[in-house]
Amino acid sequence: MNWYAVKAIYRFEMARTFRTITQSIASPVLTTALYFIVFGAAIGGRMGEIDGVSYGAFIIPGLIMLSLLSESVSNASFGIYMPKWSGTIYEVLSAPISHVEIVLGYVGAATTKSVMLGLLILATARFFVPYEIVHPLWMLGFLVLTALSFSLFGFIIGLWADDFQKLQVIPLMVVMPLTFLGGAFYSIDMLPPLWQKIALFNPVVYLISGFRWSFYGSADVHIAVSTAMVLTLLVACLALVWWIFRTGWKLKA
Repeated sequence: MNWYAVKAIYRFEMARTFRTITQSIASPVLTTALYFIVFGAAIGGRMGEIDGVSYGAFIIPGLIMLSLLSESVSNASFGIYMPKWSGTIYEVLSAPISHVEIVLGYVGAATTKSVMLGLLILATARFFVPYEIVHPLWMLGFLVLTALSFSLFGFIIGLWADDFQKLQVIPLMVVMPLTFLGGAFYSIDMLPPLWQKIALFNPVVYLISGFRWSFYGSADVHIAVSTAMVLTLLVACLALVWWIFRTGWKLKA
């Protein structure tokens, strides 16, 4: 394993984040803080408890996931798309480093950024809503696994996209709607029976449910099912990335 190459790619990507810290970190944290003000303070005070948890505290896991999923996809897709766009991807592919090391560098950096962002949002929530974390290790595990899975997904999008429009279409038209409809602001038990069944086809429901369970010990879906869904997404993305590098799809064309 060429750890020098992995470290070089990782450090380059992390340096890009800190050069644009307002856009990469400050903007998502500020946006989420506004959600806490509007939904947690203004609206939450008018709503009752959900599963014994105040509404302001109930939406914390969903809001973290909302930012985590979108930023994981955006960071990873942009990180690998720019070398493709500028043509420097061929220098990376011809360098004495393996595909595993390339993925470790780019996806590792995107995952690190997303986990940092998630923890910052979690700390910011403390200023608006009191909360407790019942299973902190599970919370951290879900945070890392989700960030890793969607960073891999974003990496795939960056390889697939051949213009900036395609780079944005899936995060905006697919990931964001699925997150809003995945129980970020409500429990799916609050939906009519038919829509409860339809919601179970949304994979984000399982991610938010499992993450919420780590906070409060209650969830819409059993924790084992949520964990299995996260691992399934991770394995599927790993398999697709392996196939892309094996075949050279969107890399050698």
